[in-house]
Order: sequence, then structure tokens, then C-alpha cells
Amino acid sequence: MRVGESVQRSDGPAKVRGDFAYSSDLHAEGMLWGATVRSPHPYARILSIDASGARTMPGVRAVLTHEDVPGQKLYGLEIQDQPVLAFDFVRYWGEAIAVVAADHPEQARRAAEKVRVEYQVLSPVTEPEQALSANAPQLHPGGNVTREVKIRHGDQSARADVVVRGEYEIGMQDQAPLGPESGLAIPDGEGGVDLSIATQWLHVDQEQLAGILGLPKEMVRLTLAGIGGAFGAREDLSMQAHACLLALKTGRPVKISYSRTESFVGHVHRHPGRLAYEHGANRDGRLVYVRARIILDGGAYASSSTAVIANATCFSVGPYVCPNATIDGIVVYTNNPPCGAMRGFGSVQNCYAHEAQMDRLAAALDMDPVELRIRNAMETGSEMITGQVIDGPVPVAELLRRVKAFPSPLGAEGQGDGGGMHDLTAMPGGVSNTTHGEGVKRGVGYAVGFKNIGYSEGFDDYSTARVRLYVVDGRPRVEVHSAAAEVGQGIVTVQAQIAGTELGVSDVVVLNADTGVGSAGSSSASRQTYITGGAVKAASEAVCKRALELAESELHPASELRIENDTVVGADGKQIVSLATLLGDAVIEETREFRPRRTHRLNPETGQSNAHMQFAFAAHRAVVDVDTELGLLKVVELATAQDVGRAINPIAVQGQLEGGAAQGLGLAVMEEIQVKDGVIRNPSFTDYLLPTILDMPPVRMDILELGDPNSPYGLKGVGEPPTISSGPAIVAAIRAATGREITRVPVRPHDLTP
Repeated sequence: MRVGESVQRSDGPAKVRGDFAYSSDLHAEGMLWGATVRSPHPYARILSIDASGARTMPGVRAVLTHEDVPGQKLYGLEIQDQPVLAFDFVRYWGEAIAVVAADHPEQARRAAEKVRVEYQVLSPVTEPEQALSANAPQLHPGGNVTREVKIRHGDQSARADVVVRGEYEIGMQDQAPLGPESGLAIPDGEGGVDLSIATQWLHVDQEQLAGILGLPKEMVRLTLAGIGGAFGAREDLSMQAHACLLALKTGRPVKISYSRTESFVGHVHRHPGRLAYEHGANRDGRLVYVRARIILDGGAYASSSTAVIANATCFSVGPYVCPNATIDGIVVYTNNPPCGAMRGFGSVQNCYAHEAQMDRLAAALDMDPVELRIRNAMETGSEMITGQVIDGPVPVAELLRRVKAFPSPLGAEGQGDGGGMHDLTAMPGGVSNTTHGEGVKRGVGYAVGFKNIGYSEGFDDYSTARVRLYVVDGRPRVEVHSAAAEVGQGIVTVQAQIAGTELGVSDVVVLNADTGVGSAGSSSASRQTYITGGAVKAASEAVCKRALELAESELHPASELRIENDTVVGADGKQIVSLATLLGDAVIEETREFRPRRTHRLNPETGQSNAHMQFAFAAHRAVVDVDTELGLLKVVELATAQDVGRAINPIAVQGQLEGGAAQGLGLAVMEEIQVKDGVIRNPSFTDYLLPTILDMPPVRMDILELGDPNSPYGLKGVGEPPTISSGPAIVAAIRAATGREITRVPVRPHDLTP
């Protein structure tokens, strides 16, 4: 397998057959089951915890509270503000207070119900503006503001010929991984613990767990277990510390596996947001200024909110040249469920706003909305509102032209018979045969978005890979080992492709990720192919160099040699010696770290900085049918164009573009965690609606490979851009069909009818 080839993932067949082992399938001899005691209140003072009744129940081996945490009682990705087990206050509905280990999961659950907690119930802070008010209770010692980001670019008093304003609201979306949080902790008998866990970042889990358990890091060993989806939900700790605490207390393996309802409170969600925008432009359509106020609800604890609000402000005007910008971004603590990383990471919320604003501006100027976007599109060398100059290909205008040039689906823009009206499953209402088309109108909408790839603001972004070359059963084999979490994106296959390309060996084995090798960072920010791919490439090149030096010492000048198809060949391509013969019993191993170019913190007063290391761009066109009488809609087609730099595995890239579009569609028209007075009202897949195969339209795609001069193979991260602009394009199409403003997502039936 080589870079640029479409390669089937090795775990694909097992997942289709149902044979793949997920973290919830883990088992160990003598295993206990863990259960969690959770708060029924979104905000309350804990007066007392009585676990005596639970401890005496049959089969119960341990009941632990905050008093049993030997190390740090607080943890967090960026700010250590979240209790391992709550001890003074509970700050959100479902917060963990105690954990139980028992012989059987039902015994553990019943014992958890017997833990008595006495509360002083307090009035929850559930609105971000309420959290900012002077009379709001202080939810954390530092106040209710998690982070405020200001961007001041250009002339702050600039004026324009045409001004449009809008206020937008984004609902809370769940990552909705099909596999709920689960893992297995096994004590080693010497005071340490081994944890098999579904996570996105093994080493940051290890670091936090070592602090919580009061152990050196080398005594807390993590191995990646099978992951049933992530999308940001597995960046934070969930049950990791609880399982390890119980295992060390009981001296036996402990497994914790959340129910679906528990999963909804066991991981963070996408930040809901309220965004107020003002765009000013000249009469020729060129932007003069953008002013915006972005407020995100971070919920009870910080998680990665400080980085999310930075992204929301940095990319707040979209991929457009904007000489003057005044942006205020703020994320606050409330008593709502904690929010953190989710695919698109801050750029999703603002894309709905800036793209709606561009449509408003186009209408005010009586201009084609695509032409307006092209007129303002960034290009190579354009300056962001942070002052950073973007190098490499910046094909914003080209992406827009390409999606507009796609043939229209049947029935759009006067073609055909109205979008397949004879196929009732393609109508709003779907298979229910709700409508025959009497009130159906069609709309076409466009959107374009961009965001950073990799970590930003000076974070030390790197990955480590170990590559070994040796002979087994008479054939050369390459073994690759990194801690990169395979969360469904295909990084295992990518590592094999890169090693196979650099070493010319057909037998490549990628070891399971664990903390036995240096950190690979998180499987987030669309970074693993870039950063871990870079580490695997560097380590493979070092191994190749040593192998050719071995050949040179025995056979031939190394500068004229290369390895192809398990064979050392000369400059003329003729075989010199088989690699297996050359190596014999020798083992060549190299470990390399890869670091991209450095980034820098945003200036706290102006927001000016080279804060990001790479940028990705995508555009979408959506065609939507809306029944304006019944308030139903059907997304007929999505078309997308995206520059991926270089498609390492083209079929996987297609999967990312389709999957990302599905999540964008979900937030646009159906997915929302409904929170009332701090309580989640729909914590199940019965009531939290996800797109199914009947909701997903065909996705046309145009994949550009323009190459980034700063990255391995010229690649760009691809996972997040499809989620950023797909939803706003759908909402734009709904506006076009209905003539209604539509300023809130997800769009609800009553938003569509007169």
C-alpha cells in the first residue's frame, strides 16, 4: 500500500460483520463492574454523603467518594477546575459524586441508588447573559468568564455604504458516538494500574490520571481500546479515573460502561452560541468592516473552551478579505452540561452567522450570493483579521466556482419534473408519504468555511513514531508504533501507507496505540495525518537510510540505491539484492519526533498573531425541498469542493467528506440537546434525532489536491471542514425556499411555515 492509493481499512470488515472488539466488549477474569452516583440537580451545595447503606449490600466491593481520591481532586484539559468526584458543589445535572464496584452490574447500579447525598439546592445559572450579570452567583473562584478574546484589526471606526445586521443562535449538539464511554482498569499488584480505554489522547489521559492517583506516570499505563466514534467527545476524562480508583482499591479488574443516557452527561458537547454581527460593504460588494459579538455557553467546567472561543473569534468573518474588524468573543461558565471539543471546534458556530450575513449583504446589494463571496474571497497572501498572512494555496474562489458549476439535481432551477416527485421517499416527510408536493418549494444555498489544522497559539504540537525493519519468515516486515488514537478516521491505514511508501516494503504492521511510545497528541484538530504522518515519514526515512548504508558497505554506493517491492535496486531499477537477504538477522529501528512550524499566542488586546500553522477550506452547495404548509423539509443534494493538499487515501477522504456533511446536516435541521433549567430533556437516541440513511442526500464532491509546501506530501487535514460549511449551505437553501430569515439552528418545523 502506497501514499495516494485507495486502501481498504483493516478494521472495516470486522466492523461490518460485528466482530470488531470495542471498549465495551473488554473482559478480564475476576472483573468487577463499576457504577456512578450522579447529581439530580444542576446546582447544589453538598452537605453530606452517606455510603454506609451501599457498602453493606450483597456483592459490593467498594464505594468511593472524593475522600478516597489520593492525589489531585481537580482535573481539566486546560484549566484544572473539574472534580474527580464532587465534594463541595455539584455544578451540572449528572455530575459524578461517588462510584461503586460490585460483582454484577445490577448490584453496582442498585448500590449506587443507596448512596444518600444531602443537598442544599441552589438556583442554577442557565443563560450566558445571566452568568455575566453582576448579581449572578460566582460558579468558580475566578468568576464566570472562562476566557474573553478581542480582535482589533484595521480602522475601528470604519464606515460603509451598505450595512446589514443579524443575530444568530446555535443549539447544543452532541457528538453522538455510537459507542458509549467504557474501559477496563487492571491493577498490576505493585501499586500501578493498566487501563484499556477508548480515548482520543492517551498521554494527556495518563498525565491527568497519574496526578489523580498520586502515582508516577510510568505506573499508569494506557492502551487504546476499540473506539465507536469520538468527534471530540473523548478528549476529556469520563470514567477513566473512576475505574482506576476502584481497581486500585479492590485489587481487582474493574470495568465501567456507560448507558446511553449516562453518556449524554458523561462527555462534553458542542458549545451553543449567540452571535450578533454587523457587516459593512462598499456598493461594489467589497467588505469594509465586520463587527461581531460571540458568546458561547461553556457549561459547568472549562474543558477546551478557551481554545474554542479563540477559534470562534479568529475565523469569525470566514475566508474573506476584511480590512477592518472588531470582534469580541467570550465563553462563560453556567450550570448547563459542560461543553468542549466537537468536529469543527468553534468554526461551526460562526460559519452559520458569517454566511447568513453574506447572503443578507448580497440581497441588499442585489448581487448573486456566490459572486459576492468570490469578490471578497481570500487568496494566497491574504491577511486574516488576526494579521496572519496565509501562505500556500488558498482556493476559496475556485471552490465556490466548482460547487456552483455542478449540474443541478432533477427539478432544480426549472429542470426536470420537480426533483423526483414520482419518488415519494424523496419528498419532505420521506417514507411517511406525508405530502404529494402541494406546498413544496425548492431552494439552493451556498456556504464556504475555513479553520485551522493542528494546535494553535504556541501549543507544542508534535508526535512520536517508532519504525522497525526486520525479517520474519524470510520476508522483510516493517513495524510502526505510535500513540495516535484510531477513532474511525483511518490513521492506522495512513501510517501503513506512509511506511510502505518510504521503505518500499509490502508487509507493514501498525501496532496498537499505547503509552509505551512517546505522545502523538490528540486525534483532533484534523492533525493526525499531518503530525503523526510526519513522524512516521521521518522515522521511516531514517530506517531506509540505515538499510541503504548497510547495502553500501557490502554492495554498492548508497546514493544510487533505493528499496522497491522488498528489494534493493540500483539507479537503473535492476535488482541488487533482496531486502531479506541484506538484513539477515539484523533489526533496524528508529524513533523520530515531528514538529510543524511554531505558532504564537494571540495578543490579549488586539488578537493579532501568527496563531495557526495550517488552514483548510471547503465550500458546499445545498439543494433543499421545503413543504411550507407542513413545516417539513428534505435535503435533496449536497455538493462540495475541498482542497485536501494531497489525498493520502482517496477513498478515506471521500468518507470524511460525506461523514462530515452528515454531522453538518444534523445540526442544521434536527440535532439538539434540549436543556431546560439545566436538565437534559432528551438523553436518548429516541429523542435526540440523528440523520439516518433516509435523511442523507447524495453528496457530489470535487476533491482538489493543490499541495501545501509546508506539510508532509503536501497534505492538509480533511476531517473538520465538511462539517463547517455543509450546515450553513442547507440553511441558506431553506431561506431561499421559504423567504424566511431563519436565524436559529437546528431549524424547527414552525420556522418553515407562515
